[in-house]
Amino acid sequence: MQFPLLAQLQETTDQARQVVQAADQVVTTPTAPPDTITILDLISYGGWGIMIPLAIMSLVTVYITIERIMALSKATKSDKDLMDRVKDHVHDGKIESALNVCASTGTPSARMVEKGLQRMGKPTKEIESAMETVGQLEMSKYERGIGLLSLVAKLAPMFGFIGTIIGVIKIFYDISLTDNISIGVISSGLYQKMVTSASGLIVGIIAFACFFIVSTMLNRLESRLNGTALAFMDMLQEPLKK
Repeated sequence: MQFPLLAQLQETTDQARQVVQAADQVVTTPTAPPDTITILDLISYGGWGIMIPLAIMSLVTVYITIERIMALSKATKSDKDLMDRVKDHVHDGKIESALNVCASTGTPSARMVEKGLQRMGKPTKEIESAMETVGQLEMSKYERGIGLLSLVAKLAPMFGFIGTIIGVIKIFYDISLTDNISIGVISSGLYQKMVTSASGLIVGIIAFACFFIVSTMLNRLESRLNGTALAFMDMLQEPLKK
């Protein structure tokens, strides 16, 4: 004997079970991982104890490089006609006018020539010594900060290496806690290891490049000072206009 109501209830129950199973499949479908990692994420993976010093080093490098480039660019600005103007005044016997030209120019070369003009009439060795002293003082003034660039270029990779060691320690510590060497367990230490190594190398490379640029500009300034000193001493050997 069949019971229509019971059969209908059984059919409704089966349909409800199918709907619940379909819903479970939709809910349990894994979501795709994010495609990108932000800079902040990378810094957090590397560890603030290592990344903050590296960030400070990078800021110091940028500041010193910009400040030194601006100062050296101003110091090596075109003063090609300086010696021509000074020579004309000196040959005319107008030493005071020549000193005014140097004072108004305001470059390291001009200050060195000004010191030579102030020593005119004294032995050649004394003039050379005075100008050489001024040149050394000018170079030391413009070399300020370049030592820090060299220090950062050497120190930053070492900080990255320390981060690498800390990452390896973290890997073995996580393994000891879980007794498992799956990628999920060691990934945190690997992130720190790789991020700190890369960051230290990047900061070190940038600092070395900046050190090279500033050193090249300093060498150019030194060559200009030497050339100006030689031109001034040659000028003193020329006969004065009658």
